[in-house]
Amino acid sequence: MIEHNAEIPENSQQESVPVMKRTIKDSVFTNLFKDKKYLIQLYQALHPDDKQTTEDDLKDITINHVLVDDIYNDLGFSVGNRLLILIEAQTTWTVNILFRILMYLVQTYREYFRVTEQDIYNSTKLKMPKPELYVIYLGNRKEQPEEISFSEELFGGEDICIDVKAKIIYDGREDDIIHQYITFTRICRNKYRFMEGLEKLYRKQSASAKTGMC
Repeated sequence: MIEHNAEIPENSQQESVPVMKRTIKDSVFTNLFKDKKYLIQLYQALHPDDKQTTEDDLKDITINHVLVDDIYNDLGFSVGNRLLILIEAQTTWTVNILFRILMYLVQTYREYFRVTEQDIYNSTKLKMPKPELYVIYLGNRKEQPEEISFSEELFGGEDICIDVKAKIIYDGREDDIIHQYITFTRICRNKYRFMEGLEKLYRKQSASAKTGMC
């Protein structure tokens, strides 16, 4: 269970209403699933019929600044040698996420081939896990497609030589960890808006008080 009560830091140096960090949901997402007890719950939410996979079968393969300077993704993990799963959490709707996912996928496979000592220039057929691509969408949108793809979104549904398809998750199943995470981010967003409104009110009142003293 994800803790819903986000801690809001106080500024002892300045009398003001504290405001929640905009990036708290991103920090929760990236840090939460570093823990395998939550990562296995995430996998089970995506593959509820798989009762055989354990925590030991999962490996974090998220791209970070240590590996690459200019790109890094939200979450990537492998399931043995069978699956390679990449997940992005987005508050803003954009089909451009498909291109970023493609870059993440290529970089992840490059690292996989390096670790497994496979030469892409060799004539031996490469052995590679099947990719699964997901976007957890945290915003509000009337149209909710189950999947977006290069072909449909960028090329009018034409048959293209390279297509990228990502499944979109809007709410998860009741009580699974995806649903808990999305609920948490909504609570954070509402708290942020409330605290932001308080700060604006405080500044307005402070400005009025200073004007009255002049």
